[in-house]
Amino acid sequence: MSASGPPAGVLPTPATTPPLVPTHDQVVVLYVTVVYVVVIFGIWNIPGARTLINPLKLFTIGWHELCHIIAAILTGGTIASVTIDPFLGGATLVEGGKPPIILSAGYIGSTIFGGVFILGGFDTLVAKILSFVLGIGLVAPLVLVRDKLTILLTVLYEGLVVGFWFIGHAQALRWYCLFVGVMNVFFVIWDIADDKFFRKANDSDCTQFYIMFPSLPAHFWACFWIIFEIGICIAFLLLGIVSFKVG
Repeated sequence: MSASGPPAGVLPTPATTPPLVPTHDQVVVLYVTVVYVVVIFGIWNIPGARTLINPLKLFTIGWHELCHIIAAILTGGTIASVTIDPFLGGATLVEGGKPPIILSAGYIGSTIFGGVFILGGFDTLVAKILSFVLGIGLVAPLVLVRDKLTILLTVLYEGLVVGFWFIGHAQALRWYCLFVGVMNVFFVIWDIADDKFFRKANDSDCTQFYIMFPSLPAHFWACFWIIFEIGICIAFLLLGIVSFKVG
């Protein structure tokens, strides 16, 4: 009896991992994503420690407010003032436009932007490309900031962006981008925490939704946007698994 096998001269087809099944390295990315959520929540809300991430907070808040600004302009509104502060939070005062669209744009924009950075956690090339966005985004908010410590910390975070290019063939840059991605994706959680624990001067968007639609309580909006952000996060994680088979 002859042994079965491929015809002579034909190499056997290597086994492939199903698209939605993560590789070993991708499983690590998934675990680190969960850890980052816990770590960021802790750092964001611990007095003293929260100051250490001021540059990343400004980057996150700045993009969030930029989304409000873009939506306001696109719907015919006029920007009256913009506040970006690591302690007070962000606020964009708009005259005219479509308020529900303008208000929704903040969380939607932050979530999708963060999802793109999460993809950087799966692939070094994507992380390198996003590092340029991060480098510019860290500096831009300083136009509105005069706190010397925050400026010094921004220089440090910029140095990390450059330095991580040369550590382990830029592998460290992947984890940096993943951290930034998680911070942006779940911005609503940090926004609500600032409201609850620190009573910041600028209300969270969930509070603003309640003011705009008083028949629905603020906690409804908080739950709605948190579920939305979890869904988008999962979608981008699946996209990363399918698109980048690391290792």
